[in-house]
Amino acid sequence: MSGYQHIQVRSVSSALGAEVTGIDLSKEIRENALAELRRAFAEYGVLFFRDQDLTPEDHVRFARCWGEININRFFTPVAGYPMIAEVRKEPKQRTNIGGGWHTDHSYDEIPALGSLLYAREVPKRGGDTLFASMYEAFGALSAGMQKMLQGMKAVHSSRHVFGAGANRPADLAQRLGHNELATQDAVHPVVIAHPLSGRKALYVNPGFTVCFEGWTAEESQPLLDYLYRQAARPEFVYRFSWRPGSLAFWDNRATWHYAVNDYQGERRLLHRITVEGEAL
Repeated sequence: MSGYQHIQVRSVSSALGAEVTGIDLSKEIRENALAELRRAFAEYGVLFFRDQDLTPEDHVRFARCWGEININRFFTPVAGYPMIAEVRKEPKQRTNIGGGWHTDHSYDEIPALGSLLYAREVPKRGGDTLFASMYEAFGALSAGMQKMLQGMKAVHSSRHVFGAGANRPADLAQRLGHNELATQDAVHPVVIAHPLSGRKALYVNPGFTVCFEGWTAEESQPLLDYLYRQAARPEFVYRFSWRPGSLAFWDNRATWHYAVNDYQGERRLLHRITVEGEAL
């Protein structure tokens, strides 16, 4: 039976994001519904689905509608499902995963298309996720800055976050692993033409960008800091509040995200699947 009843897509902010209703993601999704979702994904950058009752198999099936699944090499997987990464914070942990602005997998030569994060357990309050539009961040820059940035590339790396020498809090030690695999760097344009929408988006982020190509880290930092402040302006940001059964599907090429760590002493468990992208 199809999961397509009557899809409705409602914008949730002027910057990015839309809530999708009228669809049951636990069912097979027809091609006409997928086409509608693809258009919305390209336009809004992140799609939110509420009140979904998904098994791990349902989650995987929906993710595969968008492309090949990237098996995360650093996160602890869900038992029996290596393609699903566990995003867990226990009551005794102080540090969360993703507690800073970033975009997933920019350190890969072919960055991920997007991530589908599904809420299993959430705290009574707090634990929201912030999303920021890199379309808006680029579009608000001056013409001169836009012109300069479009001729530049930046180096992205996972070494300082997931590598053996990373300054990682001790309470994340059992949540992240395989630091021997954090050896890759990647070079990407600072401004990309988005593969789906064709719109120009800023493509640097505080989590994984280390410098501009041909610049030292010291030379790069003042300009990077300016761009980071620009991208995180409140008018470019939407705050999503989780409920059990909520799923957020964000575009890693057009958005940043930030997991807010304001629920100390409570448990939060989400399942994440990342979909492979294409060269930028």
